[in-house]
Amino acid sequence: MPEITEVSSNKIFGGWQKVYSHESVELKCKMNFAIFLPPQSEEGPVPVIYWLSGLTCTEANFIEKAGSQKYAAEHGLIIVAPDTSPRGLKISGEDDDWDFGTGAGFYVDATNDPWKTNYRMYSYVTKELPALINEKFPTIADRQSIMGHSMGGHGALICALKNPGKYRSVSAFAPICNPTQCAWGKKAFGGYLGGAEGDIRWNEWDATELVKKSNGVPFEILIDQGKSDTFLAAQLLPENLVAAAKDSRVPLIYRLQEGYGHSYYFIATFIEYHIKHHVKYLKA
Repeated sequence: MPEITEVSSNKIFGGWQKVYSHESVELKCKMNFAIFLPPQSEEGPVPVIYWLSGLTCTEANFIEKAGSQKYAAEHGLIIVAPDTSPRGLKISGEDDDWDFGTGAGFYVDATNDPWKTNYRMYSYVTKELPALINEKFPTIADRQSIMGHSMGGHGALICALKNPGKYRSVSAFAPICNPTQCAWGKKAFGGYLGGAEGDIRWNEWDATELVKKSNGVPFEILIDQGKSDTFLAAQLLPENLVAAAKDSRVPLIYRLQEGYGHSYYFIATFIEYHIKHHVKYLKA
């Protein structure tokens, strides 16, 4: 297991908000991840929640803006927030657009050149990073959940749906629910996976399509969506996921929040509710 290097450490609510770097095998570059260690982790292992951030974000956005540490400390939870993509690879085109390449890994395993060697965020998030966290920190390895925002909400949903039994629960803020049908998703999938709209391979990375063929999940999916979110109608498409869940009898709590947008003001308002949702499953 590779070594980790502490980048920063700050005490907060009796615990520690830290950032570490390490050399990733999956992504073949140096990666940062943030981890909140609650005071209870000094006494023994505790459950862990993984947070996946959205387009343009790094590991810093969530830990600086969401206000999650207070509630994670109250309930004795580790929260891990990785970066959103590989960085500094000098791949042609990786820094051309804000919604593709750097800061926009989309939590898929790329199969298309030149991205397939490094852009493997799905395997990083579901395999490499949890193995590293479980070895280096006092986690209860079989008690983990996942949540995220926007592109990271998409990531959280597909990670949970593609790995039955791996996560105790899943939630999302304003997730990209049906990426095969929106501009962000079509651009990302076309670049990372190859092919064009309608390519059946894309369905394996689309939460709505995964729910359609689901045989059920052992938890309630929780989604909060701001009603004043400017991306709601064109990019996020939650109504497609809600309809698929109803048809497939997959339990889903969908809360449309009046007046809220897409920002971390929205996330900070409802993060306590999401953490309590995960606690129901992690502490059961």
